[in-house]
Amino acid sequence: SISRRNTNLEMTTKYKIVLIRHGESVYNEKSLFCGWHDAELSQTGIQEAVYGGQLLKKGGYTFDIAFTSVL
Repeated sequence: SISRRNTNLEMTTKYKIVLIRHGESVYNEKSLFCGWHDAELSQTGIQEAVYGGQLLKKGGYTFDIAFTSVL
């Protein structure tokens, strides 16, 4: 059985979930649906990805675990 002490600890632990979408792809740029094709990022998408990384760094984010898609 779980002790009351452990239960209280679990209830007060705070977690942050950060969701990040990829930057604009060349298919997005052309309004094409890519399905399971791993389209390259457009120049705008590359800039968006770099900017997103800078924002995470500036915000002091650190991560214990990360999940990605297969694409």
